[in-house]
Amino acid sequence: MTRHDRKQRFEVIYVANYADILAYIRRRTDSHEDAADTLAETFATAWRRLDDIPEGRDARLWLFGVARRVLANGRRAESRRSELVERLGRELAVWAERVEAGESLAGVQEAFARLSADDREILALAGWEGLGSDEIATVLGCSRANARLRLHRARKRLATHLDAAGIDLARIGLRAVAMTKGAM
Repeated sequence: MTRHDRKQRFEVIYVANYADILAYIRRRTDSHEDAADTLAETFATAWRRLDDIPEGRDARLWLFGVARRVLANGRRAESRRSELVERLGRELAVWAERVEAGESLAGVQEAFARLSADDREILALAGWEGLGSDEIATVLGCSRANARLRLHRARKRLATHLDAAGIDLARIGLRAVAMTKGAM
C-alpha cells in the first residue's frame, strides 16, 4: 500500500467513524479535554496500526475497542496519580517534622533549582520516581555505569549546594529533596 493509499484509507475510516467514537468517549469522560485527548490517542493508534484495522463496519468496532483501552489506561493512570499524591502527602508530613527551622523547604528548592536540568532530572528519577540506576539507564538511554556515575555526580553537586545553604543532606534524605521538584 502506498503512502497515498494509506492516507486515503485512514481519512475514510476517520470521517466515517469520528462522530461515533467521539460520542462513545464523551459519554465516558468528565471533560472535553479528556475526551479530546482520548480521541486523539485512539486515532493515533489507528494510524500506527492501520494495517490491523478490519474493513467496512468492523473498523468502527475495532476503534471502539481501542477507545475503550485508551480510557482504561487513563483511569489506571489517574488511580496511580491519586495513590502517589496520598503517599507523597504522608511522606512530606513525616519529612516536614524532621526539617529544622533553618532547613526550610525554600532552601532545598533553591539548591535544587541551581542544578542543571540534567542533574534535576536524574535526581527526580531517583527520588521522585523511585528508580534505581539500572532503570534510570533505560529511561535516559545510556549504560548502567553511566547512569550510576551521573547520579553520583548529581548527588554530589546537590550536596554542595545544600551545604553552601547550611542544609544537612543526611538529615533530609535525597528522596525528600527530589520531592521538592513537585513543589516547584
